[in-house]
Order: sequence, then C-alpha cells, then structure tokens
Amino acid sequence: MPELPQELITIWFFVFGAIVGSFLNVVVYRVPLRRSIVSPGSACPGCGVSIRWYDNIPILSWLALRARCRACKTSIAIRYPLVELGAGLLAVGTFLSWGLTVAAFEVLVFSWVCLVLALIDYDHQILPDVITYPLILFGLGMSFAGGLTWWLDSVVGAAFGAFLPISVIVIYKLIRGEEGMGWGDVKFLAGIGAVIGLGGCVWVLIVGAVLGALVGLGLVVLGRGTAKTALPFGTFLALAALLYLFLPPAWRLWPPVM
Repeated sequence: MPELPQELITIWFFVFGAIVGSFLNVVVYRVPLRRSIVSPGSACPGCGVSIRWYDNIPILSWLALRARCRACKTSIAIRYPLVELGAGLLAVGTFLSWGLTVAAFEVLVFSWVCLVLALIDYDHQILPDVITYPLILFGLGMSFAGGLTWWLDSVVGAAFGAFLPISVIVIYKLIRGEEGMGWGDVKFLAGIGAVIGLGGCVWVLIVGAVLGALVGLGLVVLGRGTAKTALPFGTFLALAALLYLFLPPAWRLWPPVM
C-alpha cells in the first residue's frame, strides 16, 4: 500500500488540530467556572442561542459570519479562531518535528495543555488542579512508554519542578510575609519537568522568568503597572515550554543550563 504524501498528512494534522482547538476554547472558558466541558453544547454568550454545527467549523465559520453571532449579531472575539489556528499549527509543527511517534503524541498533548493553561492563567490567574495533576501523571506515564524523556529524567524533572518553586514560596514568605508564586505554578512546573526532563525544566523556568520580567518592565515603562503588579507566571512558563519544544536546538544553548 503506497504511503500518503507528507503534504496530505500535514494538512490532515492542521485540520485535526484546528478541530481540537475548537474544543480547547470550551475548556478554557468552562473549566475555571467549574462547568462541564461536555454538555450543554456551545452557545452564544450574548443571546444564549445554541451554535449550529455549520456555524462551529474552526476558523472558517468565524470568517464566514464576519465575527458575529448569526442570531443576535454579537461580536465574537478573535481569540476563538486564533486558538484554533494555534492548535492546528502546533499539530503541524509536532508532526514535522517528531513524525508519527509516541514522542509526537506526548508533545502534541502537552503543547495543547500548555495553550489551555496559558490562556486560563492569563484570564483568571489560576492553574486548575484538574489539568495540572493529570499533566504530571501523563508525563511520568509516557516516559515509561517510550515518550519524549527517559523515565529517570522525567521523575527527577518532576521532583525538581515541584521542589524549587516550593522552596521559593517558603523562603519568600519568611522574608516578605507573602507568597512569591502560586501553588498552581508548582504543579504546572512539575508537569513540565515530567514531560521534558530536568534540563528542559530548568531552561523553561529561567526563560519563563525572563519573559515575565520583560513584560513586567514593559508595563511599568508604559505606566500600566507597578513593581507589585501580579502577572500570570503560568502563561510565561507555558510560552517558554513551547519555545523549548519548537525552537531550533541551538536556542537551548542559552541560558547554558543543558
């Protein structure tokens, strides 16, 4: 049986990823509200009318409807198609980098989880346990199934990802009387370590902190924040994790932690 052309498989991965992205939009919206991600079906937040299947086609429906609800003409945020586009591109990037392998499956699921947690933390400054705990178990389990990371590196990475931020929280609270990080960041970083191992976890922690510092500095310079403005660190960790996975390996030489 002849193999399918790589171009066709790439298109399939993008379409599949965009469809998953539509579901990820539901997860991002409902999980922080403790609502079911299964039922009821999607509805317009403006008028409450259920969205028909042909108005829920990833990216295309948003374009066809000109970013408005068919029933009440309420504006539909551009984030929805952007998430679908992002999920599709992550699927394509995973296939092109890892092919059809066990590691590719792990990377793809992890990438989508990072996308979800980045948006939830940005919106609500929380990283739900219902996502972070399964992520840790997923990373550890995949390491025993021939995934991205050797099992010992996965275990050590998860332990480091939990221990270091816990130490930061305890020391910061002793000195300043308040927590310097959220406990959700601890569990998320442990999940990151379980998936990409110790070296990757250190890289993500450093780069995530640098990204957060740059954004914080930018807000201060623009007069939109102060030194005490709370930032969603989980969002920066998620972005750093995606950079670690998809940037050329040479980029991982900075900072020199590998």
